[in-house]
Amino acid sequence: MPTETFEFQVEARQLLQLMIHSIYSNKDVFLRELVSNASDALDKLRLEALRDDSLGADVSDLHIELETDPQARTLTVRDNGIGMSREEVVQLIGTIANSGTAKFLRELKEAEGSAAAEGLIGQFGVGFYSSFMVADEVTLLTRRAGESEGTRWTSDGEGTYTVETVEDAPQGTSILLRLKPEDSEDQLHDYTSSWKIRDIVKRYSDFITWPIRMAAQPAPGAAADGGDTDADAEAPEDGKSGAEPEVLNSMKALWARSRDEVSDDEYHELYKHISHDWVDPLEVIRLQAEGTFEYQALLFIPSHAPQDLFMQGYQRGVQLYVKRVFIMDDCEALMPSYLRFVKGVVDAQDLSLNVSREILQQDRQIQLMHRRLAKKVLSTVKDLMSSAPDRYATLWREFGRVLKEGLLDDADNREAILGVSSFATTHDKDAPTTLAQYVERMKDGQEHIFYLTGESRQSIENSPHMEAFQAKGIEVLLLTDPVDEVWVDAVPEFDGRKFRSVAKGEVDLGTEEEKAEAGSEREKQQEEFAGLLTWMTAELGDSVKEVRLSSRLTVSPACIVSDTNDMTPALENIYRAMGQELPPVKRILELNPKHALVTGLNRAHGEREDDPALKETAELVHSMALLAEGGELADPARFVKLMADRLERTL
Repeated sequence: MPTETFEFQVEARQLLQLMIHSIYSNKDVFLRELVSNASDALDKLRLEALRDDSLGADVSDLHIELETDPQARTLTVRDNGIGMSREEVVQLIGTIANSGTAKFLRELKEAEGSAAAEGLIGQFGVGFYSSFMVADEVTLLTRRAGESEGTRWTSDGEGTYTVETVEDAPQGTSILLRLKPEDSEDQLHDYTSSWKIRDIVKRYSDFITWPIRMAAQPAPGAAADGGDTDADAEAPEDGKSGAEPEVLNSMKALWARSRDEVSDDEYHELYKHISHDWVDPLEVIRLQAEGTFEYQALLFIPSHAPQDLFMQGYQRGVQLYVKRVFIMDDCEALMPSYLRFVKGVVDAQDLSLNVSREILQQDRQIQLMHRRLAKKVLSTVKDLMSSAPDRYATLWREFGRVLKEGLLDDADNREAILGVSSFATTHDKDAPTTLAQYVERMKDGQEHIFYLTGESRQSIENSPHMEAFQAKGIEVLLLTDPVDEVWVDAVPEFDGRKFRSVAKGEVDLGTEEEKAEAGSEREKQQEEFAGLLTWMTAELGDSVKEVRLSSRLTVSPACIVSDTNDMTPALENIYRAMGQELPPVKRILELNPKHALVTGLNRAHGEREDDPALKETAELVHSMALLAEGGELADPARFVKLMADRLERTL
């Protein structure tokens, strides 16, 4: 058949111009698209050859070949796959798409931002046309397996394309790009550079199943005599083969191979390649999902936390592949934020090659993967707790702080996160404990899981709030991470036991008999100290909401506590540091009715209520209580002056 010239449809021409000039932000992806198409063609030929014995196609050496010519400024991407017939070329290539072009173009114009536009391009399946971003002219030569004639398609991407029949075309598809001049400002690189081709293939197509070969480059000066170096390499006079082509991709899709086929060293090398870490991972996690939505995952838990784990802009480490074609580095939609330290690869079978981050956020399949991957990681951590306690201890030491963020972000997995969490407690100075172990050790009659937050273990253990718990041997969780201040208010309970701060509300410890005895004694104390409590509440009214007797103090004269539902000062500071102004919250001053300072103050108040020095003493008691819990004084200079005056009187 003679050469025929066709015009692009109006909508198709508009679409092509948009894609060439504005949609793709990274022009390197054109090679990813062509290699991916070639890989699909090889897959299809292998399947077709299995189904049809009469096809007569050679499947002994299926591969993808890349060839560059710096002098002519051309790049060729060639495969020996299924190929296309003339009808398929006209239908699939010539018209860009055989239906829906106008509707797609309308959606494309409505898409906000290049990322969303790229996602639509991927859904529409026109990645081949990304070639025109880097080429002034594209020539496609193809022959379908089992047919005798091939087809050549040529276009400059402007308004027309030509189609002609070719007698001697090889099986498969060859795409010749006549490259545009290099332009660094427009992100047009030198795509005849062997280094650049290697970089793109390694980055985007390293785990393609088929070998991606690049013809060996002649040594510098090899063509100085003006001879045809390429021809000489292809057909040397002595009949021996020329230099072997270089295979650019590893083809090691470790996630697609069974566990017994892969060594630990291979897993570790893949982890180091993905994470740029020098240390072997702590744990390898494999996952394969089959059914209506198929995907494979190979995840790694690092052995140590990176320094920027808590910094804004930290790059997550899960890469997304589609049919072994690299799509994006840090796919946030695949892994929740509190598991951002997990590295690895997820390879989906049914996603678009150009799926965008915006589309990923809404994709139902991605959401299912997100939930499944999170559950798999948490179940692996749980297994480590029992099977490898040393490795679990390392994991919790390095990543416990970030894992606890999930108690706020992931209500569905909250119980699982609580189940794999460990906390320092008063039970053991060195070894942390799980909540399950805490519950097992709870004393008879104990209803709550008690905790106290603070800046360090030492400051918590020395806090006046701990005195009654230490005296009665009741275990308390010692929470020192900033996130602890937040999650304890958001998580109501574990295993039916409510979390209870020892620095909030009233404390009622002991057996029923002890509580009954304490109740009668408290009534007497309330009568005895009623006047002092009323007076101090009035005198300190600007600083506290109430002054009351304490049941949590055994040694200290006083302490400051929050109401049951009030925010702690540390949490207030966190919110203020985030720029959120909060109304001041008055707290409660508790007095130890058995401390000599308090009984003396009560006696002095009964004898000389109008003595100005008593007001200063009340102020000092409040300030000392604030300092004892690590709080800040509103007027440190006044406190120092009052304390100095009192010390002077004792000399």
